[in-house]
Amino acid sequence: MTNNTAEDRAALVRMISEAAVLRGEFTLRSGKTSNYYIDKYRFTTKPTILRSLGVLFAERVALIEREAGVRVDRLVGAELGGIPLVTVAALETGLDAVFVRNSKKEYGTAQQVEGILNEGDRVVFVEDIATTGGQSVEAIETVRSAGAEVVGVIAVIDRLEGARANIEGAGVRFESLLTRDDLGIEK
Repeated sequence: MTNNTAEDRAALVRMISEAAVLRGEFTLRSGKTSNYYIDKYRFTTKPTILRSLGVLFAERVALIEREAGVRVDRLVGAELGGIPLVTVAALETGLDAVFVRNSKKEYGTAQQVEGILNEGDRVVFVEDIATTGGQSVEAIETVRSAGAEVVGVIAVIDRLEGARANIEGAGVRFESLLTRDDLGIEK
């Protein structure tokens, strides 16, 4: 996908739906049960989908910069699912990527934030699937404790189950490239 036409968007929705939407009974990270699951690894491992997402992430980062009147310094992604997403977004935008571990490692440099993150950096957090926004809010706090300002969170898919309210409640703008509704999923 080189531009954001209706045909490109429809193709992306179809590719993600076919690759990653599973039916059955699933327990989510939040502890809730769901009759569907969007398996992020089934779409974040496909180069064609990643290329398309990279273009869309770059467009959203530019939108955040324009509307917020700020320059974004870096992109942040959380392990494990956010790593390919933040990498493709970094390739498309030219911005450096930073990785946030789920917990501080106990060896080597003993870092929870990997890559260069300077005090005062303005960052956009790239997320895979947002349900309640819990992982995003945790990562936002980690990045803030390192002295950076999180100016936005961009999720590939919003499950429409509270992520927007929770992330915006943490004082951060929330964007999603797609929603559960876009994928034709009825709750």
